[in-house]
Amino acid sequence: MRKYFWYIMFAIVNIAGQQFKVKQNDELFVHRLGGNAGDKVEFSNVLMVSNNGGITVGSNSTKVQAEILDHLKGDKVIVFKKKRRKGYQKLNGHRQYLTRIKINEIA
Repeated sequence: MRKYFWYIMFAIVNIAGQQFKVKQNDELFVHRLGGNAGDKVEFSNVLMVSNNGGITVGSNSTKVQAEILDHLKGDKVIVFKKKRRKGYQKLNGHRQYLTRIKINEIA
């Protein structure tokens, strides 16, 4: 019996203080990045790369190139605090500023 493994190249990259697992042609939402829609951005803080089953950790030469698709705001997040029998209630909320990017290449 043969076992076929199809390895897809992916990378773990640090974008705006968060770690993401990215593949080519992925679209993801990250914290707001500087730049306009259509601009190209490059992320050099790559923590790990997996290529055809081989894993490279902490590669300094690998870069992830992406394109900014648009800027938007996320869903509303409601924060409600209450202390029972004390009459204390606090309602707060916000909408996070996000950027949608598309991963073009892991070089």
